[in-house]
Amino acid sequence: MKYGKRNATSTFLLLFFLGLYLLPHRLNHPPGPKPWPIIGNLNLIGPLPYRSIHELSQKYGPIMQLRFGSFPVVVGSSVEMVKHMVWAPYGPYWRHVRKICLTELFNTKRLDSYEYIRVEERHAFLSGLYTSCGKPITVKDHFSNFTLNNITRIVLGKKLCDESESKKLKNMLDEGSFLNGVLNIGDLIPWINFLDLQGYVKRMKALRNKTDLFLKCELDEHIARRQDHSKEFIPKDIVDILLQLADDPNPNLKLSRDSIKSITMDLIVGGVESSTITTEWALSELLKQPQKFEQATEELDRVIGRNRWIEEKDIPKLPYIKSIIYETMRMHPVSPLLAPRLARENCKIYEYDIGQGTQVLVNVWSIGRDPTLWDAPNEFRPERFLGRDIDVGGQHFALLPFGSGRRMCPGYSLGLKLIESGLANLLHGFTWKLPNHMNPFDLNMDEVWGLTVPRKNPLVAVAQPRLPIHLYTV
Repeated sequence: MKYGKRNATSTFLLLFFLGLYLLPHRLNHPPGPKPWPIIGNLNLIGPLPYRSIHELSQKYGPIMQLRFGSFPVVVGSSVEMVKHMVWAPYGPYWRHVRKICLTELFNTKRLDSYEYIRVEERHAFLSGLYTSCGKPITVKDHFSNFTLNNITRIVLGKKLCDESESKKLKNMLDEGSFLNGVLNIGDLIPWINFLDLQGYVKRMKALRNKTDLFLKCELDEHIARRQDHSKEFIPKDIVDILLQLADDPNPNLKLSRDSIKSITMDLIVGGVESSTITTEWALSELLKQPQKFEQATEELDRVIGRNRWIEEKDIPKLPYIKSIIYETMRMHPVSPLLAPRLARENCKIYEYDIGQGTQVLVNVWSIGRDPTLWDAPNEFRPERFLGRDIDVGGQHFALLPFGSGRRMCPGYSLGLKLIESGLANLLHGFTWKLPNHMNPFDLNMDEVWGLTVPRKNPLVAVAQPRLPIHLYTV
């Protein structure tokens, strides 16, 4: 009997210590609010998630862990944290596509070859604005037409001259921007996904069908043109180049028809959205602070004069204009939360354990409000960038409007050219006033969340010409 008791005790102790040995070591996760069952921390996320996350970071620090439904999310909100997050490895497909973008689509020679398009569309844009002088206009509508015409000519080789066709594409872009930014409950709580409680899945499927039909027609048109001129065919736009690369018999990774569609749509969405939103925010901030507007026009008159338009080669000589753009990107980043990363394996950031499958977010909106980096971070002060060695190419982690590292926007150089020359000529060619004698302090600056963050209420303003009249004719 005693032997039996000793044997049972020994077995219990053996199992106990074996269990302790096999149990995983306690993980040191980043700090964060305690999650609720099922919903995690979704109850803490408001209609502008980047602002909600910023407020949480003020309590829990520059790296914190949240739960969105069933999924862990780690957020970095400081320069030091970003340095450890933006260089995550990526797969062979993205590596191949990024190489194509950098070496074939957006290299310096290729961008220079498209300058004549940017010049023609800029003149058409400014002439169109001139015809609307003296009456209230929605700035976004005019500038989005300018960017859309640029992008479609560069990517598709044509302008969408038919107004209904152009409107359909704009509607698809707006719907895509909204749906790409929503928090779909079914994604976060998978076992209720089939209910589609918010109706987003139904809208996504409808958008996919419309987009696929549009892209199918464009690809078929390009393929037919190539076949008609098979021997002497010369690529004239980005889709032509992609189709040519797809014919390569020895590629590192074959470009499928679906891949070409995806790249094409990404280029159209990214090119139109980022340029339009940044320019609208910049003009809004200047209208709210007339003294900054006067400083900008003083520089333009001094450097350029009033007898010609601004060309792309003039931009380096306009430091205050560039500072306005950088300050706008700091205060109103187009994508406040950079494209999410996924931890592909267990890893550490500083002393914190990040589990495999954790989504990793970078809150650049929060970095733009960091008082250790920026004096008076909530104020629009373009002069803070004058004489400062900083740019938006992804190497200065305090300012990352286009991201950084391997997931940085590969077409940012084209977008920047459209913003710089577009905004500079808007300020150079026209005086701008708010309608109905509105006080600048009353200008609403509310935002709306989606894939990007535009103004909640589009900017409406009145333009008047400030250059000789003959310059406004195409």
